Amino acid sequence: MVNPDTARTIVGIIGNIISFGLFCSPIPTFVQIYKKKSVEQFKPDPYLATVLNCMMWVLYGLPFVHPDSLLVVTINGSGFVIELIYITIFFVYADSQKRKRIFLWLLFEAAFMGIIVAITMLVFHGTKNRTLFVGLLCIVFNIIMYASPLTVILQVIRTKSVKYMPFSLSLANFANGIVWSIYALIKFDANILISNGLGALSGAAQLILYAAYYKSTPKVEEGEEEKQQQKPPEVQLSGV
Repeated sequence: MVNPDTARTIVGIIGNIISFGLFCSPIPTFVQIYKKKSVEQFKPDPYLATVLNCMMWVLYGLPFVHPDSLLVVTINGSGFVIELIYITIFFVYADSQKRKRIFLWLLFEAAFMGIIVAITMLVFHGTKNRTLFVGLLCIVFNIIMYASPLTVILQVIRTKSVKYMPFSLSLANFANGIVWSIYALIKFDANILISNGLGALSGAAQLILYAAYYKSTPKVEEGEEEKQQQKPPEVQLSGV
């Protein structure tokens, strides 16, 4: 019989690996930006949102908020660094207007996190109360993060085409949600369970739609295929 703590650690490590792969999924986009020395039609919004999401989950996993959550901290800490690298590359090759917007958003996020940390430490005492407060915020931010896949799901239903819904990302999103949900069930954590349960449902919906509309998706012409490869995935994913 496997010890629950050992099982939780193993599942958490698997979750770290899958989530790390999701964080690395935009690399081709930024290779393209680097080669062309231009951000073109790409937007920084998903990466700015993911930075804030990662910061919230890192705070959640710290010992003085929710003890015994090291694997939550490791993957979201890694994600935070990776997303900052993406934003730095974007900043270098963006025009002055976009640079100003990125700077102001990062300034806002830093100030927001400072306020949240202060409230967590000064207003809420004990890990139970801090877990409840920060956990609720994490759930809210995760729901916002899933707004992007929702728009793609609606687009697929409307156009009956899975052209801009990559199967690999949908599958990874589903697997990520399932693994972290199992992690949350082994040592019950409602905040991680709700957040990743929603992620698993989102991924499952995408896979079902992919199966339903794959055959009805028009074949891509050679010139159009090149344009499609240049278009960034519209499904933005994050870790825990």
